[in-house]
Amino acid sequence: MLPAVTVDTYNEELRDEEGFVGDRASGRAFRAILADWRDRLKASGDDPLGDTPMEDVSKSKLDKMMASDDPTAAALIHTVVEEFAAELCTVVRRFMRVPAWKGTERIVLGGGLIDSRIGELAMGRASILLKTGGIDVDICRIGNHPDEAGLIGTVQLAPGWILAGHDAILAIDIGGTNVRAGIVELNAGKRGELDDADVWKRVHWRHRDDNPTRDEAIERIADMLNKLIERAAKEKMKLAPFIGIGCPGLIDEHGTILKGGQNLPGNWEGESFHLPAALLERLPRIDGNDIVIQMHNDAVVQGLSEVPNMKDVQHWGVMTIGTGLGNARFTNRDDD
Repeated sequence: MLPAVTVDTYNEELRDEEGFVGDRASGRAFRAILADWRDRLKASGDDPLGDTPMEDVSKSKLDKMMASDDPTAAALIHTVVEEFAAELCTVVRRFMRVPAWKGTERIVLGGGLIDSRIGELAMGRASILLKTGGIDVDICRIGNHPDEAGLIGTVQLAPGWILAGHDAILAIDIGGTNVRAGIVELNAGKRGELDDADVWKRVHWRHRDDNPTRDEAIERIADMLNKLIERAAKEKMKLAPFIGIGCPGLIDEHGTILKGGQNLPGNWEGESFHLPAALLERLPRIDGNDIVIQMHNDAVVQGLSEVPNMKDVQHWGVMTIGTGLGNARFTNRDDD
């Protein structure tokens, strides 16, 4: 239970005869569909992408192909989008049958794929398929940039008392490929609303390229935070003694990653490792105060960035289309 919402469920790992249901609507699934259609076209020597390896096919390249004057290239991308949209529709249908997801009025889609024209079209097509198929749920894209949503959402993890009298908080968004850290400016209203919270400064590290050990990764993240703390002090920005973290996996109330951290550098799972404690050992006090750290699943935190936009519904969810499919479902709490 958080100040603005109750997290009804997250990190649901639904299965069918083919494996995890969410994998059918992941970024990896989209690329698998594209690769399959390329193989079919190659048999007739008519692959618009030629000899370009899949790892070099970017979202921007696919967007350009879809809008190009080459009918075969455009048709290929439209075909892939259509097939992926059908898979996304199937996944949403399956989630809506889960007891904790029943009655969901709106689902926000996040992740890198949605930040593209092909992702937007897949989302729109899935929405049409759902509504014409009798599933009454709104589908919309996440409002903030995918690189910032996982930072902005952390303000919803903080208790109100710790934010009072402060300008900003520190935030970390940890993924299987990247780590982003930033200073999130609260821009709180007269009643303490956080509707206009925004990223003031952020830094990025693609840890997958460096292949660090776990200790090396923690040292690098702590260094990122220390530099942000120094920057805030230089600019006379009053930081709250709070850090919010979004991290993959199933995380208990003590901040231990129980499972789902297999893509992180080293072994982050189990009671033998506690990320918040490891970071606190490497960070200073802020204005003489001990730092409080709250950590939750990364899909939950991305979803929390949408709290200000969900005041017209009661039950809503988020699905983040990345390497896998992150998911969380929320119920708004009454203001009183």
